[in-house]
Amino acid sequence: MFGFRRGPPLNVLVLLSAMSFLLYVDRVNLSTAAGPMMKELGMTNTQLGIAFSAFGYSYVVFQLVGGWFADRFGSRITLLICGMTWVATTFATGLVGSFAALFAVRLVLGMGEGATLPASARALTNWMPIHKRGFAQGIAHSASRLGNAVTPPLVVFLMLTLSWRASFYVLGAITAVWVAAWWLYFRDDPRTHKNITPADLADVPDFRLVSAKGTDSVPWGAVIARMAPTMFVYFCYGWTSWLFFTWLPVFFLHGYHMDLKSTAMFSFGVFFSGVVGDTVGGLISDFVMRRTGNVEAARRNVIMGSLLGAFVCLLPILFSANVSLMFMSLSGAFFFLELTIGPIWAVPMDVAPRYAGTASGLMNAGSAVAGIISPVVFGFIIDATGNWTLPFVGSACLLLVGAISTIWIKPQRQMALPVAAE
Repeated sequence: MFGFRRGPPLNVLVLLSAMSFLLYVDRVNLSTAAGPMMKELGMTNTQLGIAFSAFGYSYVVFQLVGGWFADRFGSRITLLICGMTWVATTFATGLVGSFAALFAVRLVLGMGEGATLPASARALTNWMPIHKRGFAQGIAHSASRLGNAVTPPLVVFLMLTLSWRASFYVLGAITAVWVAAWWLYFRDDPRTHKNITPADLADVPDFRLVSAKGTDSVPWGAVIARMAPTMFVYFCYGWTSWLFFTWLPVFFLHGYHMDLKSTAMFSFGVFFSGVVGDTVGGLISDFVMRRTGNVEAARRNVIMGSLLGAFVCLLPILFSANVSLMFMSLSGAFFFLELTIGPIWAVPMDVAPRYAGTASGLMNAGSAVAGIISPVVFGFIIDATGNWTLPFVGSACLLLVGAISTIWIKPQRQMALPVAAE
């Protein structure tokens, strides 16, 4: 599988990909169920946007807390705690009876999910060599976009056969199975895995050199200074991506007056383009890395091209109401957005391998801040103007700004940090 032999490293990648898949199923299920939920709970578009953004408030904080926790105590215990939290909140979403209850549940869900991607980056840093990091991050995140893609038809099926509340109970139970599998199989240090072989260890980095587990402190100032440009670029990416994650099914349902089944299928098509984009972006990044040995070309240049591609694809949405053109434009934009993921998530692993969890958390906090603001802005603009395409003007502008800002990303300059004492 793209240079991976069978064994624990590949199995760890599969486990983390399954986590990403379930993570986004549990995240996007609300946007799919939003139509009947809004009607039953009597919510406005602005209130729905606030409920969406509640996730971001705690998510941004726990990016930082969770990244530090994963570096300090390891990904195994971090993702166990995270998994149990998002299982509980997924079940709880099916029980909500008011806007306030929904807001509270989403707030706690953000706590549980905040640490997951930094902890995943920490695990991949321990288990993946540098020339496979782009693909590893790309394939793990492509699984999350597959979760985006299958959630609309899956949740609609569950809603039509059971109810919107029951859809959350079913998804929570499935997620609980992954939590148990993770705890039983994964180990932070590859050398301690019962099925590891010398051939596997020859291809993974020395745990003592890339891990900060058990060390006293994180050099926050140095990590923030190195990650600041990447954080800003990821904010620009996140502004648009969060609109897709939160509003896309509702956009089709109300903006184009589709029924639930059509909404599900159109959403599936757009999100599936992201599955392809994630995988292709990681492959391109690692291909450039192997051919040139130039980390800057493999990471920064691919990110820049991806954001520019998304910018170009969004433009037709602003000038045409044609459904087919709109669908192709959204699919193309999401493909290029996700092309960014493999290379940009490899940057923290390249820049600060000993503090990859913390660095990844800082970077993803940029996107999380966008996740707080953009869904509310989208809902407010819709309520104020009734124009469902107007919010994408800001998205296009930020994508262009983000592409220009990649100039300041320097993945080739690894932080000079002392090795922890034995």
